[in-house]
Amino acid sequence: MMKIKFIDEEIKYIGSQLAPHWIYKNFHIQGDAIVAFIGECKVDLTEMVDIEDVINNEPIYSKLMLSFISEQFGIGLVEGVLRQRLLITIIKELLEENGIFVVRNGDDLMIDGRKLSVSIATKSITSVLIHTGLNILSEGAPVKASGLTSELGIENIEEFAIKVMQRYSEELEDIVLASSKVRGV
Repeated sequence: MMKIKFIDEEIKYIGSQLAPHWIYKNFHIQGDAIVAFIGECKVDLTEMVDIEDVINNEPIYSKLMLSFISEQFGIGLVEGVLRQRLLITIIKELLEENGIFVVRNGDDLMIDGRKLSVSIATKSITSVLIHTGLNILSEGAPVKASGLTSELGIENIEEFAIKVMQRYSEELEDIVLASSKVRGV
């Protein structure tokens, strides 16, 4: 089962946290896990994992972001990207349950043509790592942006983050159970 934790301390996401065993080393959570935290997000090109963003000279910045970091073992990068898209879809569904119309394009979530999310999945030597960030505030972003609180009225960010992580963990567990109940043909 995927372990989940909301980190109470504010953490500035700079990209270096997308590293093998970062969750284990910092929060003593071993194995498949997803954590969430709030803080500024400033990823310089030297820390970017997305080569397309580097080529296009598009660093990431958010004055205040809800970040999710997940580390998952025993899977390949393609499955990791599928799991990243599952996480994005769960976020979209939760927002829509709150009456917010969201457009998903791959791993991007858009509100009225304004970007709400950043997300990347990558492979380390030991695991697949996923970072997904949702703007809380849209001011100061280098692109047209939307924010959970500033535009969408999501005030309890911790509660929202925990719901996302719980659904993600439950969905992954359900996928494993669904795959174990069928007979081979």
